Amino acid sequence: MTATSSALYDIPGPRTRKRHFLYGTLSTLIVLALVGRLLYLLFDTGQFTSAKWTPFEYEGIQELLLRGLGNTLKAFAYAAVLSLALGALLATGRLSDHRPLRRLATLLVEFFRAMPVLVMIFFIFVALKVQPLPALVAGLTLYNGSVLAEVFRAGVNSVERGQREAAYSLGMRKTQVMAYVLVPQGVRAMLPAIISQLVVALKDTSLGFLITYEEFLHAGKLIASNLDYDLPFIPVVMVISPIYIGMCMLLSWFAQWVAKREKRSPKTEAVEVAPADVGRLLPGVR
Repeated sequence: MTATSSALYDIPGPRTRKRHFLYGTLSTLIVLALVGRLLYLLFDTGQFTSAKWTPFEYEGIQELLLRGLGNTLKAFAYAAVLSLALGALLATGRLSDHRPLRRLATLLVEFFRAMPVLVMIFFIFVALKVQPLPALVAGLTLYNGSVLAEVFRAGVNSVERGQREAAYSLGMRKTQVMAYVLVPQGVRAMLPAIISQLVVALKDTSLGFLITYEEFLHAGKLIASNLDYDLPFIPVVMVISPIYIGMCMLLSWFAQWVAKREKRSPKTEAVEVAPADVGRLLPGVR
C-alpha cells in the first residue's frame, strides 16, 4: 500500500475485514433468497409448463419474432441517423453567432426536449395521419435529436478555449475551426452520452406497438395474448428481454471499440520528433 493510496482511506483492520465479509455474505444470501422466491413463484404459477413454451417451437412464431426484430432495428436505424443529423443541425444553430438563429434553435431544442416522446408520436400518427413507421421515426428523431443537440454543444464547449483562440490566430474561419479543431477533440467527451441516448432511442422503439407498428414488442404482445397457448406472458418477457439487453450491450461495446480505435488512430497521436542535431544547428559545437 503506497502512501498516496493509504491517505485516501484507512486500511481496514481485522475486525473491519470480518465485518465486510459478514455484510457481503448476508447480501449474497438475501439476493439468492429473492431469486429463489422468484423461481418458486414462476414454477408455482405454471410459467414453465410446456403449453406456455410450445409456441416458440413453431416456425410461424419464430418468423413473427424475427420480422418484429427486423422492424425494430429498421426504425432504430432511421431514428439514429436522423437524430444525429438533427442534433448536429440544432447544435450548430445554438453555437451560431447570429442571435435570431441561436434563439430559434434554442426554442426548438427546449420544446422538443420537454415534450414526452409518446405524445409526439401520437400527435404525428393521429393528427397528421402519418403511417406508423414514419410517425414513430419522426417522434424519436425530434426528441432524441434535441437531446443530442445539447450533447454536441456541450462537447464542443468542453474543448479548451486556447485551442479555439490558437486556430483563429492562424487565420482559420469558424467553419474550419469547428470541423478541424473543436469537433474532433470534443468527440471523446460526446461519445458516451451519444451512445447512451442511442440506447434510449432503441428502447423507445417499443412505443411503436401503441400505434400498431409491428415491431418486436408488438410481436411479443400478439404471442402473449394468445389463448391457445395459455397466455404465455412471462415466457415472452423472458425471451424478448435478453434480446433487448443484448442489443443495448452491443451498442455499448461498439462505443468502447470506437473509443479505443480513436486512441490508436495516428490522427489523434502526437508525432514523434527526432532529437535536434546540435552540431548542425551550431557548427562551432562538437
